[in-house]
Amino acid sequence: MQMSEKRSVRVAILDMNEGQPNQGMRCIHEILNQYGENSNIDLVWDEFEVRLEQQLPDLDYDVYISSGGPGSPLESKNSSWEKKYFRWLDQVFQFNNEPANQCKKHVFFICHSFQLFCRQYKLARVTKRKSTAFGVFPQHLTEKGKKEPIFQGLNDPFYAVDSRDYQVIQPDYNLLRQTGAAVLAIEKERPHVPLERAIMAIRFNEFMIGTQFHPEADAVGMTMYLQRKDKKKMVIAEHGREKWQSMIEHLNDPDKILLTYSHVIPNFLNIAIEQLQGIEV
Repeated sequence: MQMSEKRSVRVAILDMNEGQPNQGMRCIHEILNQYGENSNIDLVWDEFEVRLEQQLPDLDYDVYISSGGPGSPLESKNSSWEKKYFRWLDQVFQFNNEPANQCKKHVFFICHSFQLFCRQYKLARVTKRKSTAFGVFPQHLTEKGKKEPIFQGLNDPFYAVDSRDYQVIQPDYNLLRQTGAAVLAIEKERPHVPLERAIMAIRFNEFMIGTQFHPEADAVGMTMYLQRKDKKKMVIAEHGREKWQSMIEHLNDPDKILLTYSHVIPNFLNIAIEQLQGIEV
């Protein structure tokens, strides 16, 4: 999206990593910097450490990205940081539901944040997986997902980084319909394995969307992850050495995670910023 005049857009990044080092935050920063340069927009972003420092942004930002993070999305229920997080989210809901507020707040939820949202609002079950999901896996679009703007430019299936010990399963379709939400993507069907298929993306409403995969992940970060002794050992133990090698090869395939990295969050930003531009004109 090109704009004749450079304007400023404020982005709040909600850091859910609990102080643990990770590649996700670096990737989000790079996506925002690249987007700003390519779109002639001054993207100004601030970080908020949610779980340790209990920091939450106010409603003065244009766009919000709530990151992935470690640990259980179940055991934190009723914790002080989580209560503050959902109070903030309720304020965003209230702001967006007020007709007088024309510039709505767009929020993207990644992995851990996605699981928390689904658990809090009872849109689906959140359970612990039998084993860790880690690697590059296909994401299969639903009929609603094929029409979803944030997936524009992607294949079906498309590939994304998956890194989680928990999963969102068994969506409450009646509640989804009542709230205007829709399942957009699911994990690969495995008829020979008697396990539930995880829900990999949901549009919660017109202004909020989330993915259980990591759309921000890039080849550099995943290569570093897969080369770590513990991750390499885990993948080989679970899937075999050939699978680990194929993951390494997928990282630099332009039709795999590079395509997802360059489309999903940038498409989300396009939608949010085009609305802002439309209101201002």
